[in-house]
Amino acid sequence: MGPARDPIDVFGLMSEGRHEQLAFWCEPESGYRGIIAIHDTTLGPALGGTRFWNYADERAAVLDALRLARGMTYKAAIAGLSIGGGKSVIWGDNKATRREPIFRAHGRAIQSLGGRYITAEDVGTSPVDMEFVRRETEHVVGLPGRSGDPSPVTAYGVYRGIKACARIEYGSDALEGRHVAIQGLGHVGQHLCEDLVQEGARLTVTDIDPERVKRAVDTFGATAVEADAIYEVDADVFAPCALGAVINDDTIGRLRVDIVAGAANNQLARSGTHGLALHERGILYAPDYVINAGGLINVYGELRGWSLEQSKAKAGDIYDTLLHIFELAKSEGLPTGEAADRVAEDRILAAKNLQPAGKP
Repeated sequence: MGPARDPIDVFGLMSEGRHEQLAFWCEPESGYRGIIAIHDTTLGPALGGTRFWNYADERAAVLDALRLARGMTYKAAIAGLSIGGGKSVIWGDNKATRREPIFRAHGRAIQSLGGRYITAEDVGTSPVDMEFVRRETEHVVGLPGRSGDPSPVTAYGVYRGIKACARIEYGSDALEGRHVAIQGLGHVGQHLCEDLVQEGARLTVTDIDPERVKRAVDTFGATAVEADAIYEVDADVFAPCALGAVINDDTIGRLRVDIVAGAANNQLARSGTHGLALHERGILYAPDYVINAGGLINVYGELRGWSLEQSKAKAGDIYDTLLHIFELAKSEGLPTGEAADRVAEDRILAAKNLQPAGKP
């Protein structure tokens, strides 16, 4: 026996977050240690990617799975998709070269859930890894040659979301001449630049990769600034499209914008505190899990057999969803993040009330 470890209050954590199921699967021969969290299946089977990460301990892995699964429920509900929220994590070195045994083991774990959970790629995983999963279960999307790169759909949803913000803030959703400061020029950031410039927006950009910055300057006529200077750009919109937690105690007072609307996940370092701070400063915040739902819509479209055009059209509905959230936030005097949570929770509750008696 090894040294005693602090116990994890699994049922307490699940009850606190209202999670339905937490599944553990271990295959020492392959080096697989997997955790699958299912938050809510009221609207349909739980969909959420597989994250491969070298967590500090099992508690950190469990907490991440639970947190991410709950976030997927809210994202799917508010996007109007007929799926629930789940997430899986693999605890280990995501640079491992012997990937097939690990991901086939993960596929067997998913198969054991009988369709309650559907996975896709996420941090530390790839479409090739999902092909290994597919050899053991059909409950996987984001495969090579299927829905493809979600970046154009994600970026289009963010673009539509920015237009909704402009309509509320300026009385018109036209973006010609509007100044957008974009933080992060990965695939989504580059596509967002293209969408915005096509409408005549003016861009200021930053990224840790100088080649990406040069490409944006040369292709879109953007102005480049150093990474830390992006927070003080005098612009209409700040669009975080890279790391999370960029709206924090150090940055929030430096912002010189009317709107925060971007593709990054978990933009607020502390959602309640910093969402309220933006609200009090009069900065309109597009809740990240609402405006960046295009990636989820893209893989959902794979399940439904949608074309790229159909997926983009659905991502375009983010415009109306945000308008509804902003209306609720104004009428109730709420930060927009709280209003978004309420809209998602109301949809789930309405679906529960519509379920026939005896349905699990």
